[in-house]
Order: sequence, then structure tokens, then C-alpha cells
Amino acid sequence: MTLSAAQARAAAPLNPSPSSPAPLLRVQNLNAYYGQSHVLHGVNLHVMPGEVVSLIGRNGAGKTTTLKSIMGVLRSRTGTVSFAGEDLTRLPSNRIAARGLAWVPEERAILSSLTVRENLELPPARPGGWSTERALEAFPVLRERSHYPGSKLSGGEQQMLATLRVLRSAPKLLLLDEPSEGLAPVIVQRIGDMLQDLRREGLAVILVEQNLKFATRLADRHYVLVDGHVVDEVRADEVEARRSDLLGYLSV
Repeated sequence: MTLSAAQARAAAPLNPSPSSPAPLLRVQNLNAYYGQSHVLHGVNLHVMPGEVVSLIGRNGAGKTTTLKSIMGVLRSRTGTVSFAGEDLTRLPSNRIAARGLAWVPEERAILSSLTVRENLELPPARPGGWSTERALEAFPVLRERSHYPGSKLSGGEQQMLATLRVLRSAPKLLLLDEPSEGLAPVIVQRIGDMLQDLRREGLAVILVEQNLKFATRLADRHYVLVDGHVVDEVRADEVEARRSDLLGYLSV
């Protein structure tokens, strides 16, 4: 596929045929602002059930803003966000989360004065969600440190804790913002392994990343954002042929 064709595919809204499965998440013509500054420009993207999709681009490209708009933290000016066929565009964030979307922000939001176990148990588990014991079994070092305050955890341990905590809510779609940022390679590997396990269980994921190696290991498709525009879409089977293009989008 040529670059121009890929860009056209990325920019176009999804119009599935009647016989194709419906997207789990569908974002159409999303425009968002910070004050008077136009930061998202007609963003179109979709995520199928059980699919991992990455949003890649330089700092300031609009990746985190897209997640905030999906979750209702930032209100879009125009456009729609639908999930499992329901329009979420004007719902408050707590009701969006109740529909089955879970967001782990880049800052992780670990409560430093609470222990690991208390952080895990702060949100009540929903039916089908992970128990505290399952979460601690998934990352044994957290079991060993279950009585440590959040402030004593490394960045990687905080990332794992934040991710495991939202799994208690039995999400259908997990939104992760820069989960590999600043972490040791062994922790990045462990997070990747866990995400692959979750995908096998049917969980869909939107992954915001600048770590191309990490993103391409996991994602089925990659949306490229530049200055608030989706400018390209690359499937997993196109990555090797398009690697130089992807690296170019990430270079400063």
C-alpha cells in the first residue's frame, strides 16, 4: 500500500459493510479545543472487539488529548464517540467508565499514602473484574510489597499497580497512556506480556506510545497523529515495509 493510500484510509470515517463486525469503539470527526486552541482536527478511528490499537506520534501530537476526549475528561466541540453502539459523547466520565472503559493515565494516579493492597482495593471490584488476589498473583513483586506505601514503589511497579487496579472494574476497553515511559526493559517486557495475555482473554486496548518497538510488538493497527490530525494508519502486517515512515513520524 502506498503512503497516500494509507493516509486516505486513516482520514476516512469507518463505514463497515453490513456483514462485517461492528467496532467496539468508534470515533468520528472529533474536534477538541483547549480554550481557543484547536487541538484535535476531525479525528477518525475505531477499535474492534479484542483488538489492540496504538496511537503514535511526537510529544504534543494529540495522543493523550484523544484519550481524554474519549473518556469525557475533555469535551469535544464536534464529533462523536460511540462504544458498543451507544453514543458516549456527552456523558460524564464516571458514566463512560461504567460502560466498560478504563483509563490508566501517564501519571498513574497512585495514592502515595495508601499501601499497594489499599490502592488495589480502593475501587470496588465489579462482577467479572479481577480480585485483589489475582492482581497480586499477576505481578508477584507487588504481593511481596503489598504493605508498602505507594510512594515506595518504583515507576514500573506503579505502572503495574495502576493497570491491575483498573482491571478490577472488568473493562471491555483499556486505554493506556505511555505505559513504557521511563521504565526498565525487564518491566516493559512484563507489561507487554500481561497485555498480550489480556488480549487473549478478549480485552481491547488503545495504547498511546512513543516506544515503537513496544507498540509494534503488541498492536494490530497503528494510528499516527501529527498536530492533532490522524495522518496515517499502518496495519501490523505493513510495519516492516513502513518502519522508516513510522520512525520518521516519531523523530524530532
